[in-house]
Amino acid sequence: MEIGKILRDISDWQEVKIIEAEVCPDHVHMFVSIPPKLSVSKFMGILKGKSSLIIFQRWSNLKYKFGQRSFWCRGYYVDTVGKNEKKIAEYVRNQLQEDMMYDQISIKEYKDPFNG
Repeated sequence: MEIGKILRDISDWQEVKIIEAEVCPDHVHMFVSIPPKLSVSKFMGILKGKSSLIIFQRWSNLKYKFGQRSFWCRGYYVDTVGKNEKKIAEYVRNQLQEDMMYDQISIKEYKDPFNG
């Protein structure tokens, strides 16, 4: 997947180790180890900013779909790992499958199931 490669290249450039990652259709989960010289907010700014530039450069038609070069949403979620490293890696690894199961559960029926 192209976006995964872009994120890996930027992470390697910043000396950030990707432990586990999953690219879903509308979001990304990454479990990373960031070196002490780099703050989380600085890394996220670089990751989102540089990847947006690369994505819009490679697929220029997306500029019209995502106006004003806003490919990523403004926020992100960060947490520290501690003793839960294996659980977090497993969560990220299985995220795409869990999202697909949730999407199937949340599909609304627009026909009356009792009248065919």
